[in-house]
Amino acid sequence: MHIQSKLPNVGTTIFSVMSALATEHKAVNLGQGFPDYPMSEELTAKVYEAMKQGQNQYAPMPGLMSLRESIAEKVQHLYKTTINPDTEITITPGGTYAIYSAFTTILRPGDEVIVFEPAYDSYIPNIEINGGKAIPLPLTYPDYKIDWELVRSSITAKTKAILINSPHNPTGSVLDKNDIEELKQIVTDSNIFIISDEVYEHLIYDDLPHESILKYPELFERSFVCFSFGKTYHCTGWKLGYCIAPAAMMKEYRKVHQFNAFCCFTPAQAALADYMKNKEVYLSLPRFMQQKRDYFIELMKNTKFDLLTTHGSYFICASYGRISDESDKDLAIRLTKEAGVATIPVSAFYHNQKDDKVLRFCFSKQNRTLQQAVEKLMKI
Repeated sequence: MHIQSKLPNVGTTIFSVMSALATEHKAVNLGQGFPDYPMSEELTAKVYEAMKQGQNQYAPMPGLMSLRESIAEKVQHLYKTTINPDTEITITPGGTYAIYSAFTTILRPGDEVIVFEPAYDSYIPNIEINGGKAIPLPLTYPDYKIDWELVRSSITAKTKAILINSPHNPTGSVLDKNDIEELKQIVTDSNIFIISDEVYEHLIYDDLPHESILKYPELFERSFVCFSFGKTYHCTGWKLGYCIAPAAMMKEYRKVHQFNAFCCFTPAQAALADYMKNKEVYLSLPRFMQQKRDYFIELMKNTKFDLLTTHGSYFICASYGRISDESDKDLAIRLTKEAGVATIPVSAFYHNQKDDKVLRFCFSKQNRTLQQAVEKLMKI
């Protein structure tokens, strides 16, 4: 049987490729964004307790109400915005799924979505498989800022949505108040949706605020805002996230969700509903992760890599002009095989494989893992 591919230009994700290569060559994996340190024993104990208490059957389609109430409480505390947990929050199997479902909810064949590159690699396939057309716009190198005049000139009658991501994967750049004002001006009096990927909302450093779309009512009224528990509580393998949107939009979103995943893992939802009440856990996360970033930056001063600025996420990018003129993909493969350190080539985050000779490193690791990796990189 022959399948006419809906994604003819897509292969295995670069994360899977580099992680498999890292395993094959027993390399230190600073490529894929996952912690190698343990998550909270208190949280895992709460999952076990929920199981013992019999919370093992289907959760309600939008998620446990107790968890949605905890999320609404957090949003009120952080962003001074009142969210209705009954009608405006849906628990999803991960942040990527939350974004995919938003596209599925709004896109029709021929609709255009503005995406900023380098971009998380699921965005464009998500758009295309839903019949839309991605309009990729480059962020300015090396600070990876949005060129808002370019955005204005790229708006057409077919523009259905603008996708933003802050803190940004893969570069760690963050949106500021000026970016928000520019976005407001562009979408005012339009029918353009906003899809906001905020899975790294708590991983923001240098005392910068997170400019969540949830803080701005005139933007939230047209937005699907997507989050991840995995990034906040060091449990990426749980694949749990959530989407927040105005009630009328969420009603349509749930029509898609109910015939796809329907619901998510019940014991983890019950555990998170209780664990989230401890605000200090997520409030202390920026400080915890910034220490890792700063430690990695200090270590990397002993190498020939030139680190770019990062203010958020798990990641920091590095130029390697003093090392090689190879393509970033070739160097990433060689580093994995010969030096024993896996990274991600940033060209993988561009639809046209634009190569600025930059690699992405994940610093969300134990200090000894980072030290071991840099000891190997110092020999390059």
